[in-house]
Amino acid sequence: MGTAERRSAPRADGARLTGHRGLGAAERGIREAGAEPSGQESGFPDHEAGRGAREQRYHRPLWVEEPARRRRLPDPVRTAAVRAVLLIAVTLIQAMVAFLCAMAGSWLAFPMVISSVVSTIAATWGALDVWVTRQVWNQRHGVVSVPSSTARALRRERRRTRRQERAAERAHGRIRRRGGAGQLSHS
Repeated sequence: MGTAERRSAPRADGARLTGHRGLGAAERGIREAGAEPSGQESGFPDHEAGRGAREQRYHRPLWVEEPARRRRLPDPVRTAAVRAVLLIAVTLIQAMVAFLCAMAGSWLAFPMVISSVVSTIAATWGALDVWVTRQVWNQRHGVVSVPSSTARALRRERRRTRRQERAAERAHGRIRRRGGAGQLSHS
């Protein structure tokens, strides 16, 4: 029995298959009634004939969609990450070629060492670019992780102005309801 059959597998009728599955009462009833050929008549062993009947009764999907554990990276951060991975890959290839040229005593060893040093600096810049781009995106789009976040201050300011506007509207509405035409007192 495969791993998927031991785990909880969904069935077509909405029920879930859990644990080790043997022949249920319904399957035994089908087998006894003769609706399913026995292993000797079909040329297959008995356990394979039972499995064929189970596969016909419900269709188990090839895979089960699982929700993502984390949200997808924003586009600018993802492009910076791809750029950094490419730079790091090229740097590693250059370093390997420089090492092999040095071991072989080739004239190409010195230029490759110089280019791999430059490439290492570029790869470091690429990795830092991912971090900086992520921080900038978080600051601009309101993903707050630190108390000093710009997004949090902007939200606080917007809330304060909305509160003041609502308070002014309520005060103005009260004055109108009391019948005063813009007066604050009836003297």
